[in-house]
Amino acid sequence: MLISKKIPQVMVGGFPTVSVSRHELAERMAQDCLEARQSKDSWQPKVVLSSNGQGIALAGTDPAFMEIMHQADIVHADGMSVVFASRLTRHPLPERIATTDFFHDAAAAAIRHGLSFFILGSNEAQNQAAVQAITKLYPELKIAGRRHGYFTEADDAAVCAEIRASGADVLWVALGKPKQEFWSVRNRDRLQGVGWIKTCGGLYAFLAGDALRAPGWMQVLGLEWLHRGLKEPSRLGWRYLTTNPYALYRLLRFTEMSRVVKTKEVDCS
Repeated sequence: MLISKKIPQVMVGGFPTVSVSRHELAERMAQDCLEARQSKDSWQPKVVLSSNGQGIALAGTDPAFMEIMHQADIVHADGMSVVFASRLTRHPLPERIATTDFFHDAAAAAIRHGLSFFILGSNEAQNQAAVQAITKLYPELKIAGRRHGYFTEADDAAVCAEIRASGADVLWVALGKPKQEFWSVRNRDRLQGVGWIKTCGGLYAFLAGDALRAPGWMQVLGLEWLHRGLKEPSRLGWRYLTTNPYALYRLLRFTEMSRVVKTKEVDCS
């Protein structure tokens, strides 16, 4: 059953964040994509971004990134810290929607509704391995196309033309934060007819088996960042040590406790 109601949003860490479950968000994706098929070239893709500690900290130091996040059609809580902070508001988020988990809800919804994915980003080997893993997990899911993420801004038009020609309903973009967010907003006018543009960070590494999720108890306690930092201390250790305290400050400072936000972009009625 498709979602046909307004999606409430709460302001958490400075971002209007949708208060929905993973299943509800996947069904919203399906509805948007089916509407995009009917509208064809007049449909502008919905840009769907995720909120976590890294992004919240980055938005505090980079006004351009903050603006990009506010241009998204949907922002969901990718980090447990966002969920914890939402409990201070009138409309707590029902659960964390980690992109690594949400992909599987999205795949199931895509199969139910006959939707297709385009897998964009990462290096060639990891992109290919991720697609192979997806095909094995979901043999009924249509992969409209794939492409590695090693291209320049000068190639954007050609890359977007390839994606549109594939007929993909959902474009997954793994170019790393914040490049993927800037790319998605900058190119959505070139991707008319695509239902969703969904940023996905390190998703392909997990699908390809190059990275492992934290144990369940660490995920529930919001400690997945610690697990990742211990696994890759040279790449992630310093980032977490410097961004987490600032992200915590912004979560406390820019979470609005008394207001529920609703916008046209997520009006499903």
